[in-house]
Amino acid sequence: MTTTIALAGKGGVGKTTIAGMVIKYLAQSQPGPILAIDADPSSNLNMVLGLPLEWTVGDIREDMLAQVKESLTAGGAAMGALPGGLNKRDYLDREIRSALAEGDRVDLIAMGRPEGPGCYCAVNHNLREVIDGISRHYRYVVIDNEAGMEHLSRRTTRDVQILLIVTDPTQRGLVAAGRIAAFQREMDIHIEHSYLIVNGLRGETIPAPLQAQIDSLGIPFLGAVPYDAGLSELEFSGRPLVDLSDDSPVYRSVAEMLRRIL
Repeated sequence: MTTTIALAGKGGVGKTTIAGMVIKYLAQSQPGPILAIDADPSSNLNMVLGLPLEWTVGDIREDMLAQVKESLTAGGAAMGALPGGLNKRDYLDREIRSALAEGDRVDLIAMGRPEGPGCYCAVNHNLREVIDGISRHYRYVVIDNEAGMEHLSRRTTRDVQILLIVTDPTQRGLVAAGRIAAFQREMDIHIEHSYLIVNGLRGETIPAPLQAQIDSLGIPFLGAVPYDAGLSELEFSGRPLVDLSDDSPVYRSVAEMLRRIL
């Protein structure tokens, strides 16, 4: 059985860092392979994980559509087909598997750039089938989302067992977290459990006004991740964030949260 963990939150709150710590914990303490899906167009989860990234799903999708358009322009017998008569789903399956960045315990798919103009409904349907088929071979799937969650229902039909809504300790971040929690009820996929994480907390206790706003959201509060200047030092060194020491307060706090809910 595959357990899917998704992360969401306003841009700049540290979702990708938390996703990296989640993946680090799973790789160290849970059995089975892990698939990381970077659904943020900026595509930097590979840097956090120390994995190469040559092609994204967006690159593959646009390349395929360019080939289809060229075939249509040529007006051959198989108008709109791919060279060699390969159908679109098989082409996507082959190319996405080839673009998979493979690690020791963790593999990575990056979604990359968003759709351009035009209708992508049929392409997204094929993408869902391909990515869902790949995901079935992993014990855990961790999805690092862009600021919203709209694409989750467009690009996967898998249920999400755990949604981690990440915020920084600001009013804007908490407002965005509340909107995400409300939006999940309108999605086509089922989310079993949602939790709120406050990232980058300075000090050992949550200020009373911040705690009051957290309580008002009605989202189970999983915990706070402390601010750590060591993260910036690691970034500047060029080393992946998963190399962060197991003794780091950031990693220890995320690991403790996951121990409670997995």
